[in-house]
Amino acid sequence: MTGAPTLVVAAPSSGSGKTIVTLGLLRAFRDAGLVAASAKIGPDYIDPRFHEAATGRPSVNLDGWAMRRDRILRLAVEAGQGADILVVEGVMGLFDHAAEPGVEGRGGAAEVAATLGAPVALVIDASGMAQSVGAVAAGFRNFAGGPPIAGVVLNRVASARHEALLREGCDAAGVEVLGVLPRSAELRAPSRHLGLVQAEELPELQSLIRTAAELVARNVNLDRLRSLASIPPTPLYTALPPPVPPLGSRISVARDLAFRFAYPHVLEGWREAGAELSFFSPLADEPPSSEADAVFLPGGYPELHAGRLAGASRFRAGVATACDSGAVIYGECGGYMTLGQGLVDADGARHEMLGLLALETSFAERRLHLGYRHAELAAPGPLGAAGSVCRAHEFHYASVVSEQGPPLFRLPDGGSAGLVRGFVSGSFLHVIDVG
Repeated sequence: MTGAPTLVVAAPSSGSGKTIVTLGLLRAFRDAGLVAASAKIGPDYIDPRFHEAATGRPSVNLDGWAMRRDRILRLAVEAGQGADILVVEGVMGLFDHAAEPGVEGRGGAAEVAATLGAPVALVIDASGMAQSVGAVAAGFRNFAGGPPIAGVVLNRVASARHEALLREGCDAAGVEVLGVLPRSAELRAPSRHLGLVQAEELPELQSLIRTAAELVARNVNLDRLRSLASIPPTPLYTALPPPVPPLGSRISVARDLAFRFAYPHVLEGWREAGAELSFFSPLADEPPSSEADAVFLPGGYPELHAGRLAGASRFRAGVATACDSGAVIYGECGGYMTLGQGLVDADGARHEMLGLLALETSFAERRLHLGYRHAELAAPGPLGAAGSVCRAHEFHYASVVSEQGPPLFRLPDGGSAGLVRGFVSGSFLHVIDVG
């Protein structure tokens, strides 16, 4: 199986505009009659949904810390099937990565670009510089071990005179300018809570994407970008286990604005392993499928909807019935908090949760927990045998008020994470890959 020509959109730092540029490129290619596919480097749930709104196709995560090389290649090749170009959005700055190594790498955009054999279009926020942009671009191009820099997209350019000075610097450095985007107040996606607003919460998303696409189509050389893209290496296609073992043969997955953070590659891995998936909305007071032998509560923003969840009687009764029948119940992050006894929101109000685990959490005093995690299963369960290594990511502001019971995971520092009670388990960790 051969992948689509691939290009990575990266930047010197977060906040340079790579998400907006990626969205504009995806829709501009689509408007030009091409089939554009997308992927996101790193453990990000928000940006891939924005990509999907721009392309009408699924977007996947490519995680260089948690995934082995062959899985990254396979996901990229499959994402690009039937597409004319695969645009991969980077994470943080191009050479930024985790402090500690993962299964094969450290998760940076540069590493994943090298795995894909893909050139980088470097998006530079030029609002505070002139000719010095050439030094920045040359530094990234010449950094030891870096992927090839196809050229730069200069973002937030103030005027024609500003553009001329920027081009002078790039010419002196021998760096190709692939596009120049003027400063635009319309091209800033809103931020809220843990990060960007979810795609479903942004009514003006399509307008934002159209504006970005029009700006990109006028100011970026799309033909040149497409000509620079390269086809990734072919994966080995030896048998790969699913990234995370299926929780059961019939898995009911919570999906709405409170429970949206499930990795597509995990769900697809369950399907490929033969599991049947169904979906339900706790916010609509829907119960899990009565035929399910497993229930998955993914992460999301239950704290923003805690009152509705506390009053969702059919949802609560349905999960209790599934638990009583012996179904596996598993929650990650927001789903884990929902499995607990109570959740205190940012205003200090406590809301009754499902009460299946001895857990109390609070947002009244927020504390950031962020980063990749190696974790070993403390006991056998649906995620694998005791001692199985899970590679995961943690990102939340919740504080644990109380947490009592056997842990789900043992951590390398001697600590633990999560809880297990019979067939009910969960933790704050989003598991990306196991084994």
